[in-house]
Amino acid sequence: MEVVFEAEPWLWAARKTESWTFVSLPVDASAEIRERAGGLSRGFGSLRVRATIGGSSWRTSIFPDSGRQAYVLPVKRAIRTAESLEVGNVAAVAVEVVDL
Repeated sequence: MEVVFEAEPWLWAARKTESWTFVSLPVDASAEIRERAGGLSRGFGSLRVRATIGGSSWRTSIFPDSGRQAYVLPVKRAIRTAESLEVGNVAAVAVEVVDL
């Protein structure tokens, strides 16, 4: 299953000195992924994916976020740098769920 969408990166402060950057998958696509996964998940409820933003592709995992009712995709610094992506920008994102 592949989901293509636009999203704005946001920060999650994991600790006082550490933050992570994510994009949220659309709520409706997240519901479909949950349904198709049928309880299949890895640590922290994650599912393996191949993600693409701009010309950059990488393998990672998406994680359920009950507060957003959606899966969230971590976007590592190397990708953000390569794509000149900052919080507040909007990015075209493609996520292919590998575990389904």
